[in-house]
Amino acid sequence: MPELPEVEVVRAGLESHVVGRTIEVADVRGDRVARRHEGGAAALARALTGRRLCSAERRGKFLWLPLDDGHALMTHLGMSGQMLVLPAEEPPVRHEHARLDFEDEGPTLRFADQRTFGGWSVDPLVPDPHGGDHPGGVPATATHIAPDPFETCFDAGAVAARLRTRRGPVKRAILDQGLVSGVGNIYADEALWRTGVHGERPGHSLTGPRARALLTHLQAVMGEALEQGGTSFDALYVNVNGASGYFDRRLAVYGQQGRPCPACGSTVLRSPFDGRSSHWCPTCQTRPRSAPRGVAR
Repeated sequence: MPELPEVEVVRAGLESHVVGRTIEVADVRGDRVARRHEGGAAALARALTGRRLCSAERRGKFLWLPLDDGHALMTHLGMSGQMLVLPAEEPPVRHEHARLDFEDEGPTLRFADQRTFGGWSVDPLVPDPHGGDHPGGVPATATHIAPDPFETCFDAGAVAARLRTRRGPVKRAILDQGLVSGVGNIYADEALWRTGVHGERPGHSLTGPRARALLTHLQAVMGEALEQGGTSFDALYVNVNGASGYFDRRLAVYGQQGRPCPACGSTVLRSPFDGRSSHWCPTCQTRPRSAPRGVAR
């Protein structure tokens, strides 16, 4: 699933290509893409037609386009959703489920989703309970999402303090979008390695400085990934122009099982974690006794 850097790359592309434009025709094909919108595809198309896209906003992995009527087009990318800016004359791309044509007859906006876990909805904007500076507020369906490390309202000290109250694994805590948003499996593993903390270590066992260091490394690694256009392991994640990111070439532990740790040379291991995998160095990240030993394959 795209994480903060990948979603930010898409957001920036939308800001450049569609913000300020008015939708002439909204073509929504099938109710699955509109399953989060009350009334389905037809109601979603009506809610978008004639509306102007005022800005492109993001909080963590959540992306939305405020409209000129106090609502926003909420985009759920899911596992494979793509927001693509393409010439109007270009035929539908594979797995295309929605299309916006604009009054200026410029490039169209398409939504493609191979696995169909993503979708669109139009949600009312409400005041941000976290005090963020998003124009018009945040979608009502996203008020439970915590600020991400790149927002001005992100309080690292408060988040570190809450992190240290968690009795479960620290990795589970930083994946909790109600604590800090935008973090997924890739950048959690990378930040934990940089901090020298095993993901199965209980959050409450961290010192204050170590908890704050983890948040600092999360911001740093996601910032570096953003500079590289995000992380792409296959053709499912692309920016609005269809280009892939390149941060996968700089990953230290995620997906690197069986290879040497860049810091110490020990073999990077992989172990199961909450239905997914964790990647870690057995030398740099001391394993709690209760944690899986990990494998190199």
